[in-house]
Amino acid sequence: MDALEQLFRPCALRDKPVELLTLSACETAAGDDRAALGLAGVAVKAGARSALATLWFVNDQASTTLVTSFYTQLKNDPNISKAMALRTAQTGLIAQPQYAHPCYWAPYLIIGNWL
Repeated sequence: MDALEQLFRPCALRDKPVELLTLSACETAAGDDRAALGLAGVAVKAGARSALATLWFVNDQASTTLVTSFYTQLKNDPNISKAMALRTAQTGLIAQPQYAHPCYWAPYLIIGNWL
């Protein structure tokens, strides 16, 4: 965890903090006794402004679809917040019958600065 924290701290080569870290693998926001918010919490604590993470196991295809939509929203609309981009990506999954169940779209959350 200490080495991971060092990766996200500003340094001489990078004077700005990481704006958004995407951790779309399974349970990246699930905590334990060392890190209450999992890897995402460690990254935000170490200086990343925000992290997109998951609370439980995720389906690979649903994750790909959601993350692609999330970044497309951020790219195409410079005024959209990370929270709204995530919401839009989630509602896009809900609209697809094969991903309408909450197990596909609900595990994603933004930790840190959601604006």
